[in-house]
Amino acid sequence: MEIGTAQATPGDRDRGQLAVAELPTGPTEALPVAVVNGAHDGPTVWIHGAIHGDEATGLAVAQDIVDRVSPADLSGAVVSIPIVNPAGVRRNSRRSYYNKHDPNRHFPTGKDSVRPPRQQGLINRELFEHIETHADVMLDLHTAGVGSMPFLIRNRVSFGETRSEAEARRLSETIDRLAAAYGLPSVLQYDPELKSELGLDKSTTNAVTNTAGIPALTVELGAHSVVNETHRKAGVTGIENVLKELDMQSGEPTVNEHAPQSPVDFRVRRAGVPRAATPGIVRFRCAVGEAVTTEQPVADIVGPSGGHRATVTAPADGYMIGRREGVAVYENDRIASMATRDEGDTVRRVG
Repeated sequence: MEIGTAQATPGDRDRGQLAVAELPTGPTEALPVAVVNGAHDGPTVWIHGAIHGDEATGLAVAQDIVDRVSPADLSGAVVSIPIVNPAGVRRNSRRSYYNKHDPNRHFPTGKDSVRPPRQQGLINRELFEHIETHADVMLDLHTAGVGSMPFLIRNRVSFGETRSEAEARRLSETIDRLAAAYGLPSVLQYDPELKSELGLDKSTTNAVTNTAGIPALTVELGAHSVVNETHRKAGVTGIENVLKELDMQSGEPTVNEHAPQSPVDFRVRRAGVPRAATPGIVRFRCAVGEAVTTEQPVADIVGPSGGHRATVTAPADGYMIGRREGVAVYENDRIASMATRDEGDTVRRVG
């Protein structure tokens, strides 16, 4: 298998670079790439890290899994690009400096744009072509907000335009099976309207799932900027479990002992709530990973010198998955990230 300058024959591994852009001042922008080519036939798992440059734990997991996999014992291949956004990593910044937009909002959706793609879009299209050509499963490694717990995000699978409902359900079932093997709490992506408004229809995993038809998961490994060792172990163990689930490695998936368990027994989705009812300083009443019920107080908004201004309540049953950065909030600012009860289907008709 050959990705960029990484060339691995069956039973071998190699590291190299994948050139993706010419820089105005030179030299060429290139992504580090590692290929573990198994001695036996099987599927290919494609792994991305650090598409957001400050998401350090995902970067570390994408690096470490390469040496944890034995080519001699592997059926199939593992491709890892630990740093998808080198410009962001160099500055410890979520974004690159190419176009100052979120680099994970430029993957193809199958619909033509009236504007030609700029630099980040061109890079993402090249990456997408490699994934579409080689990958059977895709894992995109991230981290989330302040104090965030590790969790998985999976997309609803669309049908009607590119696939039948039966095909969508088979793809959705495969994603669920891989998520269960990974061993982190699984959260559906935002509702379609909010997902589109946030540009997440052009995210890596949504494009891979719904444009290419390849099962993909977004793996959120705690908070950003530093490597959390417990979350790193959870990330590596999860990938090893996925390889076992796909019969790429011997044995059955194990309990991911470094991972938190879901505090609820119902399906949940990401929600852009709760939000501040008034400006002030936020003071939380509940912990990340704690189950909450509808209308339960989760935070207080106090004035700058103290004094209660408002109580923020949970809009639905679910649990906290992370908090926003900082304590000063304006009216309608989101103060945390919640996973809330989801009654919808994991597949949806489009068009």
